[in-house]
Amino acid sequence: MTQPDFPALKDYVSLVLNEHELTPEIQLDGLTMRDGHAHVVLTTTAKDTEQLALLKTTLEKTLALHEGLTAVTVNFTAHRGMPSPSQQAEEQKHTAPTATPHRPFALGKRPPKGAASRPMPPEGFLPDVKAVLAVASGKGGVGKSTTAVNLACGLAQLGFKTGLLDADVHGPSLPRMLGGSHKPTVVDGKLQPLEAWNLKTMSIGYLVSEEQAMIWRGPMVMGALIQFMGDVEWGQLDVLVVDMPPGTGDAQLTLTQKLGDKLRHGGAVMVSTPQDIALLDARRGAALFEKTQTPILGLVENMSYFCCPHCHERTDLFGHGGARDEAHKLRLPFLGEVPLLREIRSSADGGTPLIVASPENEGAKAYQALARSVAAALRPSAQGTSS
Repeated sequence: MTQPDFPALKDYVSLVLNEHELTPEIQLDGLTMRDGHAHVVLTTTAKDTEQLALLKTTLEKTLALHEGLTAVTVNFTAHRGMPSPSQQAEEQKHTAPTATPHRPFALGKRPPKGAASRPMPPEGFLPDVKAVLAVASGKGGVGKSTTAVNLACGLAQLGFKTGLLDADVHGPSLPRMLGGSHKPTVVDGKLQPLEAWNLKTMSIGYLVSEEQAMIWRGPMVMGALIQFMGDVEWGQLDVLVVDMPPGTGDAQLTLTQKLGDKLRHGGAVMVSTPQDIALLDARRGAALFEKTQTPILGLVENMSYFCCPHCHERTDLFGHGGARDEAHKLRLPFLGEVPLLREIRSSADGGTPLIVASPENEGAKAYQALARSVAAALRPSAQGTSS
């Protein structure tokens, strides 16, 4: 028999509020629990309905992950003074949770209308998306996001109806790379993706300022990812490219588990630089996809070589051929080399992907070749007008 931990839940709600953009316009007014159902009451003077809707969904879905809870409801009221500590203690005394059997987190049950008790089952995610393509790396700093953006644009140029999801909650970079700055709207409870360069896109970076640190713990990160999969109006897509966070932690497991069937119709593209330390982490990333039965479409060697813009001499700054050799060892396809070029960096900083801004550039041609290789590897169910 497991009871919800009342102090831990209260601390978690306070943590989320402290990290949220609308603080101090929102305060915790009350938290009660009966028979496994938690009721959270927040007072607010805020008028930003989109932010309030996002906060409500995040709290309901992440609090529902706590043991012993069967349902969570978050309500807002007009701002009033917080109860005194003695009043809060009395409230907790009279609303002590009733012992309930432990119910493990179940994906197969939808929450009752009006109460988000559990995330939707996997079949409820991305119903009109044919395939998901995960662009991943074992570590950060290898150019994964830049590769994901240019690859998505390349697939769109080939005729695929393409979406791009920035799943790197702690380091969102898509808004800067795509030149987006305004916030998405909410229609009928669904976030509307922003369109850029013939892509439908979504990122936590659209919802928070660039200066705001995403000091989020695991459950909150997973809640945001679940919302991006279930509460965004992606519409009909041939492929959704997901810029995965680096590493092999909770976020990666959440994405691979929730999108299993969609990933099996798409797959994973591993990005690495040539040096051994990056390849070691790429190997770990590949192992994660293998254990979750996600097909790996191949490895890309990013920053493969540097060509001096003045003398045109080629230099292998990080070595060369490491990803090709690693792909051979892992019996995976090698998807090509992307050079280290100033234009790739400047186009990303400027908000226009290189493959769009300068299609004749050497780097753009490398991304075009990558897109063609990935398009050929996608299963028939994901093929767009190019098939």
